[in-house]
Amino acid sequence: MDRFLSNAVNRIDAKGRVSVPAHFRSVVQKRGYSELYALRALDIPALDVGGLDLLDRYEQRIAQEDPFLQTADDMSFFCHGDGMFLKLDQDGRITVSDFMREHTGISSEVVFVGRGNFFQMWEPERLRAYGAEVRARLLKLRQGAGAKPVEETE
Repeated sequence: MDRFLSNAVNRIDAKGRVSVPAHFRSVVQKRGYSELYALRALDIPALDVGGLDLLDRYEQRIAQEDPFLQTADDMSFFCHGDGMFLKLDQDGRITVSDFMREHTGISSEVVFVGRGNFFQMWEPERLRAYGAEVRARLLKLRQGAGAKPVEETE
């Protein structure tokens, strides 16, 4: 498997480290990532984490902008200046820094959530609330597209 899928909750240890789930570490290894990069998600209290291909995606979008406009500068700040490298130790753990805690609200546990080409790190309760919002939006979209809800049979 070469995508980040599913989710897992891991506890932060007394030294402030958390184990990246084994199946995520396997994807990191298969993709040949020598280091991970974390960005604060813009509209949710989560971190987007991936290899340098995550940055490549943003840089391709920045390249489409006029370099003299504020948008290009803002986008560069977001992906180049408002992120951090994460180092996996020999046991597959990363240190949970203040940078991570401030944006996410993470305190004692971290939920790792697969997003295909990258993964996210969440505080468990915030992820539960966000998941409910996502499902509600998708249900509304489905209902607006003319799909009929499944009716219960008696």
